[in-house]
Amino acid sequence: MSYWVRPTTADIGIRAFGKNANDLVKEMTIGMQSILLAENQDLNSITRKTARWEVSHNGDIEILVVKWLDEVLYRSEVNDEFLLECQPMIKDDMIEAQVSFVSKDDVDFEIEIKAVTTHEFAFREVEQDETIPSEWEEVPSFDGPGWYGDVVFDI
Repeated sequence: MSYWVRPTTADIGIRAFGKNANDLVKEMTIGMQSILLAENQDLNSITRKTARWEVSHNGDIEILVVKWLDEVLYRSEVNDEFLLECQPMIKDDMIEAQVSFVSKDDVDFEIEIKAVTTHEFAFREVEQDETIPSEWEEVPSFDGPGWYGDVVFDI
């Protein structure tokens, strides 16, 4: 696991770390999905489907990542496709990912995320010998090289 739930004033957020940008998208996505789940579920006993999902955005990579996370939530809410695993790849102005998902009806949820916010959002490379400190006791600091991200969700 390379993501941690982090405290916020009224909502919920995560801080994630990855070895590269693609790995960070995966950690942020899986971290977001884990927030939603009720405890003690055997998700491995549910039949999975696989697909290729993609989003695009010209310009800012941060907005592209927000759009990806929004797409994952949208597919769960509208298409009943709850993502369990993903292998994302950022190329040009697009994120495309091989995903495995289950029917939302087969999953027990603890909370609902209404929106991905850009409040305190971060998605960036961490240089060699650079440290990203943590202001939260339950979240470790991160020493580069690698990538780190912060995202807050409206619940």
